[in-house]
Amino acid sequence: MNPENPRAGPHQPGPEQRRSWRFPVVVVVQVKWEQDNVVLTEEAQALEANIYGAILRMKTLLPVGTKLELTNRLSNQTIQAHVVAIRHSKTNGVAVELRVPSETFWGTTFRLKKAAADLRTIEQEIQKGGADPLVLREFRDAVDFVRKSAWAVYEYQERQVRHKDASTVLSLLTVERVRRGAQLNADIAGDFDAGYLTSETPGIAEFLRAVEAVAKRLRAVQPNPEKK
Repeated sequence: MNPENPRAGPHQPGPEQRRSWRFPVVVVVQVKWEQDNVVLTEEAQALEANIYGAILRMKTLLPVGTKLELTNRLSNQTIQAHVVAIRHSKTNGVAVELRVPSETFWGTTFRLKKAAADLRTIEQEIQKGGADPLVLREFRDAVDFVRKSAWAVYEYQERQVRHKDASTVLSLLTVERVRRGAQLNADIAGDFDAGYLTSETPGIAEFLRAVEAVAKRLRAVQPNPEKK
């Protein structure tokens, strides 16, 4: 969709054509282009991205139509693109379109955010179809977990780019894993009470061993939980 001309088709020339929602990202890329038979490079940062392109924060505001080679500095993946618009604001940006749409070029953060958005769309469709409340709750929990994981990866990469301490993000992930584990165990206890889970349920022995291993470690760090 063209934000400046909603009736414009995807192949019409002119202002930037946006065909799907962009998601905020922090991705450092090397931008390479040719000017007056000289190859130039500059390090830029993607601020928003979708599978078709992105908004890059750059010092050089390249002319519309300039052909580019982008290299993801984290993965070293390279892709061809071209400039489709210039954004004049407090943070000057260059809107670029990838020659071939890519699900992977912008990295894990982008893929997680896109997955979370897709799951929210599916959740809305499930609600319209009258899904079983138990199934819907399980789905919502999964969406919530993906959303929080996406946020954590985003924060981790952003702090790395800005050379800030990223260890606190890892701690937050551990806290979220503990919360999720407690919730899952409560749900499993409910399945027992409802008769959905028995000694014949596949995987029950492996689950018991995992629970006992975690319980052993928990007792070591919190020997008297009833006094807390």
